[in-house]
Amino acid sequence: MDALDEKLVTLLRHNGRRSISDLAVDLGVSRATVRSRMERLESSGDILGYTVILRGDDIGAMPVRAMMMIEIEGHVIDKVIRQLGGFPEVATIHTTNGRWDLVVELGAPTLTDFDTVLRRIRFLPGITNSDTSILLTTPRTTRARL
Repeated sequence: MDALDEKLVTLLRHNGRRSISDLAVDLGVSRATVRSRMERLESSGDILGYTVILRGDDIGAMPVRAMMMIEIEGHVIDKVIRQLGGFPEVATIHTTNGRWDLVVELGAPTLTDFDTVLRRIRFLPGITNSDTSILLTTPRTTRARL
């Protein structure tokens, strides 16, 4: 991927529905160049697809965000993952191979709501320990900023 491809991908990350004409103007190249670059990036697998960003995906919708590391006792990890998946405050769940069994990204509208969800998660059967760090700023992300 060269510099032009990277600029194209950046523009598409911000709005995947932009017209080829608009992209060409912003990039200072022809529409044919943009079209061929997009086709090449798609066929090479660099671009896997395009998606819709819902308002709920906006990282600003949950101003209190954190990463929660979770230790699970026994063989109930699948059950805990299913239960965590039912929490609207849970954005992502990752399994790990380190000290912690799961790393969970959480979001809530207020600190009070955040405290409530932490308590609910900590009481799930099988969770024996956790460590949570509130995210202060996000200097770089590919997630939605509406």
